[in-house]
Amino acid sequence: MERVIDLDQAAAVIAERAARWLAAGLKVGQVTWRDETAPWPQRFEIDRTLVRDPDSVGVLVSDLGDAGLSVVLFRGGWADVDYFDGLDDGGPIPAFDITSAAAFGTQLDQWVSRVFGNLGKS
Repeated sequence: MERVIDLDQAAAVIAERAARWLAAGLKVGQVTWRDETAPWPQRFEIDRTLVRDPDSVGVLVSDLGDAGLSVVLFRGGWADVDYFDGLDDGGPIPAFDITSAAAFGTQLDQWVSRVFGNLGKS
């Protein structure tokens, strides 16, 4: 898989936002990693040092109710994004052509706002 995004930088983007999300009352799951070179089925790891060749990084953000946002960013420049707003809306969100960790951060802010309102913004 082509390396468009540095996933360690993307994980730093998640970490930068986690404190703000927690302060807003959201729950932030542990960052997960998947190793491209691991045998199938590839396990998700929470310890970055166990992953030699990361091809994805992910996080789950939720509120105290039913709303949740799952984001898995792939180093090729796309993400699997799924959400449920806790009321009546949910499903996948298209996420392609992500060209940098900074662009991922911008998208991440938009996804969090879409699901949780302004809770996720500073």
